[in-house]
Amino acid sequence: MMGAWMTRALRNFNLENRAEREISKRKPLSAPRHPTTKNLLQEQMNQYPEIQGEIVRKDNTLLSLLRDVYVDSKDPVSPAQQVKDAGVHQESKEFRLPKGHHFEMMNIKSIPKGKISIVEALTLLNNHKLYPETWTAEKIAEEYHLEQKDVNSLLKYFVTYDIKIFPANDKKAIQPK
Repeated sequence: MMGAWMTRALRNFNLENRAEREISKRKPLSAPRHPTTKNLLQEQMNQYPEIQGEIVRKDNTLLSLLRDVYVDSKDPVSPAQQVKDAGVHQESKEFRLPKGHHFEMMNIKSIPKGKISIVEALTLLNNHKLYPETWTAEKIAEEYHLEQKDVNSLLKYFVTYDIKIFPANDKKAIQPK
């Protein structure tokens, strides 16, 4: 309690005098001009003296328009982020129903088009592994509403594992395929 009182007292100490001193300071001047520009401006002022009056004159119509302007500022977004956000919003508008009965326990009602769940990915990989003639990349893309290149990459780079359990009493060596 004592610390807050002390901080407030120091912050407000001589506040009026400091504010008055800040207000009475000279206003900042415009940036200095290059000597060649200064000479050119002086020539223009001598040639057209009415320019000086135009610079000083206030235009009431412009001032009234300026009062009506409302500026709302937000942090700038990088172009890469804009492209990414646009793609996410566009894809997430269309949904599809999940395939299979395994979603009943997980309360998943719909999946965005162009996406699959982990369970669906494992299912389609296993189906392709067991029945490659039936479950082709084209059929998988059509069935799960995916892009063909994504399905090709999925089938190329992801595989399901086989678990083989050998009997404990059989001492035969594992034969390579």
